Amino acid sequence: MKVTFWGAAREVTGSKHLLEVGGKKILLDCGFFQGRRQEAEKKNRNLPFEGSDIDAVILSHAHMDHCGALPRLYKTGFRGPVYATPATCDVAGVMLEDSADIQIHDANFINRYKSEEEKIEPIYTQDEVKGVMNQFKSIEYGKYFNPAPGVEAVFIEAGHILGSAQVKLKIKEDNKEKLLGFTGDLGRKGLPILKDPEFFDELDYLISESTYGNRFHESLDEIEDRVQKVILEATAHNGKIIVPAFALGRTQGLIYILHKLTDEGKIPRIPIYIDSPMATELTDVFARHEDDFDEELVSFFGSKNDDPFAFRNLHFTKNPQESKSLNYRKGPMIIISTSGMCETGRIRHHLKHAVEDKRNAVMIVGFMAQHTLGRRIVEKNPKIKIFDHFYKLNSRVTVINAFSGHAGQHELLDHIKPIKNLEKVFLVHGEGEGQEVMRDKIITMRDNITVDLPEFGQSFEL
Repeated sequence: MKVTFWGAAREVTGSKHLLEVGGKKILLDCGFFQGRRQEAEKKNRNLPFEGSDIDAVILSHAHMDHCGALPRLYKTGFRGPVYATPATCDVAGVMLEDSADIQIHDANFINRYKSEEEKIEPIYTQDEVKGVMNQFKSIEYGKYFNPAPGVEAVFIEAGHILGSAQVKLKIKEDNKEKLLGFTGDLGRKGLPILKDPEFFDELDYLISESTYGNRFHESLDEIEDRVQKVILEATAHNGKIIVPAFALGRTQGLIYILHKLTDEGKIPRIPIYIDSPMATELTDVFARHEDDFDEELVSFFGSKNDDPFAFRNLHFTKNPQESKSLNYRKGPMIIISTSGMCETGRIRHHLKHAVEDKRNAVMIVGFMAQHTLGRRIVEKNPKIKIFDHFYKLNSRVTVINAFSGHAGQHELLDHIKPIKNLEKVFLVHGEGEGQEVMRDKIITMRDNITVDLPEFGQSFEL
């Protein structure tokens, strides 16, 4: 058995881990690289293997850095099954269709300035999305399946986003049996909506994410109190609350919390607008997968036969005209819009109209990368540039880090500590110091375990 790390190797994007066993090749995730535009274009267009060489894909969840390259894999000849949970199958369809539109748009934009010989094709189109989606095989949590001869696999809850899963594989080769685990992206205990991550009982090898290997999160118990405080302060001045949020996961978590706070009378029943076509579609997907909700959500809403993603002061914008009209309506109101880092999409228009008014508030609920508009807002720069114009940042800015969907250092260690017979851990989906700190913590905790930090393209015989 051999495993080769072709993505998310000393970086937090482009998850691709190739398992070779018994002459078959199984790919754990097939994600897009997300980073500097030219580097991303090169890596996503030129996969490190041909799709025709891959026998099966096991998909942990439907974030783009884990599933985004699947249509490209199909375009290069992949025709095997893609195993995923039912919710991941539905979410991936939405995400990949949107991604194809972006690839087409980007190619058309670039080609406007190129000769016929220099023009490029989209990385993939809707044809490849439709093709690879036909390869998806829906597998329930806890149900065993066989991606290749001698390999038995099962999905267990990861608690990261809707449908997210960890994978446990029982591999028989040369009269030996080994257990390999893959966390995908590991969530946190107590996140809104989602069930808590499950634990591996016994493994020989573990491929673990390490995004926050050297960081800790705020307590989840503080989320509702902090959201309530922001809203009450803004509504007291008839202000607007602008929330940049990713369409998948963060938006639905916010809707749930706002619904709960409203029903409990902790915030006034003010208009709440979800201004993102993809978020609207994904919220419909969430509503179709009630079996994946945690007990807290079911106990609060279930007895009232209430939909946590639909209440009378919640509105989904229907078109660009309605989105634009929000900028000229008076507060109080809440506007949740994409993109999460404020670099594209409708959120920039809402910020442009809101940030100079001190009655308004900007609530940050996700990580903001360096050199983004979102990071400049987090850092409370006196002036911020939006659409090539500078605006004074007079509105209040509140950052709530507790919303993170990734396990922090303590949670990662707690996840690894009880695994019986564990020999080796591969840390992926992390960077530099964070991975090194995590490695040292694991070795200190269990000195009989070997910890590797794979580099891009590095292979290990197991």
